Amino acid sequence: MVKLNKNMDTPIEKPKKEILMIAAVILIIILAIGGYFWWNSWRNSSGNKVLDSAGDAAKKITENATKGILPSIGTNPLESKPDVNPANKANPFKNIITNPFQ
Repeated sequence: MVKLNKNMDTPIEKPKKEILMIAAVILIIILAIGGYFWWNSWRNSSGNKVLDSAGDAAKKITENATKGILPSIGTNPLESKPDVNPANKANPFKNIITNPFQ
């Protein structure tokens, strides 16, 4: 049954703005729920496993390609460099006691 306006015999309509707001809220809720389910299925898909295995394969290829050519990351090329700092040898005040009352 349609409500009628007291002054006129026309049906009362809800304002269009209110109807649009309700529709927008419902649409946002539906999109959020759909997005969550899509994200959840994407996260658990086998596509990520393929990307991980491709990354592992690339790492193995890089290790095999640089084997014997490049030094390993843990080595220090300057570990056996000679001590050529003249400041350590040129300090004449190295053995002077500064406080005679100690």
